[in-house]
Amino acid sequence: MTPARADGGSTVVHGRPEFTGRIEVRGLTKRFGSLTAVDHLDFDVEPGRVTGFLGPNGSGKTTTLRMLLGLVRATAGTATIDGHRYAEIANPLTVVGSALEATNFHPGRTGRNHLRVQAAVAGVPDSRVDELLELVGIPAAARKRAGGYSMGMRQRLGLAGALLGDPRVIILDEPANGLDPEGIRWLRGFLRQLADEGRTLLISSHMLSEVEQTVDDVVIIANGQRVAQGTVAELRGEPTAYVRTSDPDRLSEALRGRGLSVTPSGRGLRVTTEDLAVVGDVAHASDVAIHELRSEQTHLEELFFNLTEDEAHRNRLLGLDAPAAGGVPGDLPPPSGPPIDPALLVEPTPPAPPADHTDHEGDAR
Repeated sequence: MTPARADGGSTVVHGRPEFTGRIEVRGLTKRFGSLTAVDHLDFDVEPGRVTGFLGPNGSGKTTTLRMLLGLVRATAGTATIDGHRYAEIANPLTVVGSALEATNFHPGRTGRNHLRVQAAVAGVPDSRVDELLELVGIPAAARKRAGGYSMGMRQRLGLAGALLGDPRVIILDEPANGLDPEGIRWLRGFLRQLADEGRTLLISSHMLSEVEQTVDDVVIIANGQRVAQGTVAELRGEPTAYVRTSDPDRLSEALRGRGLSVTPSGRGLRVTTEDLAVVGDVAHASDVAIHELRSEQTHLEELFFNLTEDEAHRNRLLGLDAPAAGGVPGDLPPPSGPPIDPALLVEPTPPAPPADHTDHEGDAR
């Protein structure tokens, strides 16, 4: 399969079967003086899949991507592509394509000339430039100066630059920023086609609802450490039903008798099933009145905030000056969605001691 152009056409992709494009991050650490931006980070990104790289502002996402691309030197640990650091890859633009900043263009240079300069550095023929401008849907803007581009046009130009060398690994930071709904839908399909060709895609984004529709795997970090990794389905857990009834003990026993998993949840029960009719039928057969019955599925946004917000921030959002034990009053409604599988979570390591030297490279974004 070849990636679809914005006008419905296609482009030729030249494969490199000897190169898998697997990304491995092991013990990756970056300190800026006394600040630890990335702290012993471990994760993998597999070929043929779109992996979302998520975390709050200041969590270390951008610093991690810059270390992976050789733009910032790691304090400790490794970030490799097919077992090689970025600096060890010959002609890296033909192996790894990236777009980290949508504003990284000379404002007085046209979109075509910007790509031609990049193509010359990578040894890519000029014909590839026009092919990619067509591919990302901005051929009409090719002769306009990049300083007059909208954010969405800049994003498309950055994506074209990332694909110039026909790379097997593609790393994008917030690629949907500035795109209108039609552009986001196009981007979603475009990234899927690239992954279906066996390419490795690592996508950093804060647009969680969009990420949920785009990615296969998710890596979530907070305070420079990984807090969860898995497929979207694994992290969301099994769909469940929440039921509140006049006689929870009786209904619980009846549901278990039907082979269903039942756990108490606030003032009701959580049942591992997506079929609400089953719960209703069991309650009716048991002569138990139902006060509330709804299906539940943890969304990526909810999971993200549950894993990355600290207790003090949650209390501020709830307007609690003096939180109860555990930080949340007991009379609040139960959270929606099933519990998170503990196997997918990572216990944070103790903070590393401050380095005894100062490294002024980069910034700790």
